[in-house]
Formats: sequence, C-alpha cells, structure tokens
Amino acid sequence: MAAAQAVEEMRSRVVLGEFGVRNVHTTDFPGNYSGYDDAWDQDRFEKNFRVDVVHMDENSLEFDMVGIDAAIANAFRRILLAEVPTMAVEKVLVYNNTSIVQDEILAHRLGLIPIHADPRLFEYRNQGDEEGTEIDTLQFRLQVRCTRNPHAAKDSSDPNELYVSHKVYTRHMTWVPLGNQADLFPEGTIRPVHDDILIAQLRPGQEIDLLMHCVKGIGKDHAKFSPVATASYRLLPDITLLEPVEGDAAEELSRCFSPGVIEVQEIQGKKVARVASPRLDTFSREVFRNEKLKKVVRLARVRNHYIFSVESTGVLPPDVLVSEAIKVLMGKCRRFLDELDAVQMD
Repeated sequence: MAAAQAVEEMRSRVVLGEFGVRNVHTTDFPGNYSGYDDAWDQDRFEKNFRVDVVHMDENSLEFDMVGIDAAIANAFRRILLAEVPTMAVEKVLVYNNTSIVQDEILAHRLGLIPIHADPRLFEYRNQGDEEGTEIDTLQFRLQVRCTRNPHAAKDSSDPNELYVSHKVYTRHMTWVPLGNQADLFPEGTIRPVHDDILIAQLRPGQEIDLLMHCVKGIGKDHAKFSPVATASYRLLPDITLLEPVEGDAAEELSRCFSPGVIEVQEIQGKKVARVASPRLDTFSREVFRNEKLKKVVRLARVRNHYIFSVESTGVLPPDVLVSEAIKVLMGKCRRFLDELDAVQMD
C-alpha cells in the first residue's frame, strides 16, 4: 500500500522539501510503471482535460489548464509571448527633431508604444517593400513644438506653467489614414493604447516632427510586437497537514504562508488550523524554518494542473490573445502532420 502511494505521488506531485525538490521530471510514459497504461488515449485525454477561467477583466486573465504536460504548457506560453502578431512602429521618418533625445532613441521609444489596432485585419508587409499600403501599414504623425507661456507668472519656476507643449505624450500621435482606411475603421479605433505615455520633454524652440509607419509582426522578431506584458504559469500548490495543528501553533503556522492559505478555526474552544486556499500560496517555504512545524506539513504541486496568468498590453483583450495562441498551436500541429505525411509518401 505504501509503495503504491509512493508511486502515485511520484507520478502526480512535485514535492518541495527543505533542501530540494523531488519528482521534477515527468515519468508517466508508456512502460515506465508496471500496472499502469500510460499509452496515449484521446478519449482519456478529452475526459481529463479542462480549462477553468478564474478571473478576467479588460487587460488580464487567469485560468487553469488541467490535464496537460509541461511541454504543452510551455509551448502555449511561448506562443503568447512571441508568435501572436500585433501592430507596432517599424519605420520613423524624422523631418525635424531638435529635442535632446537622439533620433535613434526616439525611434526606439516610439516602437515600444502599444498600438490599439486589430492585427487580424492587416497583412504582413512583403520583405523589401519600402512603401506601405492600406492593407499592411498604419501611419501616425507626431508634430509638437514647445513655446513659452506668455501668461505665466514672472516668479514661477514650474515648467508646467512656464511652457506650452513641453511634454510630448502619445496623445499627440495623430492617425493618418491610408487609402480607404478611414472608411474601414471608425474614428478613435486606431490609436495608441494609452494616451499618457511620455515620449520626450521639450524646451522653447525645440520641436519634434516625424511620421511613423506601423506594420504587423511577431515578438520572435522584436519584443515590441509581443502582445502581452507578461504570460506565465505555475503549478497548483498542494498543501497537506500531516497531523492536527492546534492552539498557538495554528496561529504560527498561518503566518508561515501567504495570507488566506491557512485558516484558523475555533472548534470546541480550541484554535485549529486548516488549509483554506492553497492556490494563494507562493511557496516561500518559510515553514521549514520552524523546527516544530516543518514536520507536520507536506508541500507539493499538482503536476498536470497549470495556473496561467496572461496580462495584455491592451492591443487585444486577453481572451482573444489566448484563442489566437491556440490557433497558432493548431497550425503548428497541422504543419507537423503534413510533414509526416510527406515523409511517408516519399
């Protein structure tokens, strides 16, 4: 019985100890365990696989993906980071820049500004094309000149009062439609995601006048095309109390974990600790510093239960980014199957 439990733990849990981590590698492949059928079975996979949305708002999404291997989870994360396309500034035509920001630095800053435009409505620009068209390019104009404020108080030292247009923000970027883009996209839909990103600061007489071309690209080519501020996953924590923890020890145990993980209940006049919400824990392993408590707790992670956190830059809603990443992964699988078919035919 103990041997069977040990095998099951090895197959399904990553165990965190005081000085190391056990069972970090996937071992449930065919033939590795006697009495277990680990051969791939689609019906079994469909039965065990599920996706649970835990939280979603305008820019962030947290969901659980259960029943997959680490390789699939990591592939999904990497696709979100590097292979879901967006629109970003690729070329900057500088007509005049007398600010203290060099042209190259200014162009780099402009490239990192997230652009609110659905990349699915555009095509990739062909390599070698110098001039963009309405199907593959967005154009923005930035023209700001700093002047003195004639109405400022003589003894004022506040730049906000002394100067007019001395801070260049993304709100100063003006969309210049190409071709029939004005008919396809309503006013206000093509714009920087945030209008309060500071681009540069000017002083009287200084001016920035430039034209920007935005194209479709992926984060694998340049980080400016990445549609997410972050995309990460972690395994679901599994915290088990090996024996009852009561009294002052219960309070002490709750302080060893993140808030909300261990709940202290009053039962028949005694304080008793119980595991309330293990997914809130960050696994600092603080409990292992307590000589009395480290032997009454087992810390582990569920091997096939992944908690994904996706934070969009605002270009597309996070749920759309996830669905687009799934389409990319499906396309990779189709290409792989086509390659296998071609090899078999040869």
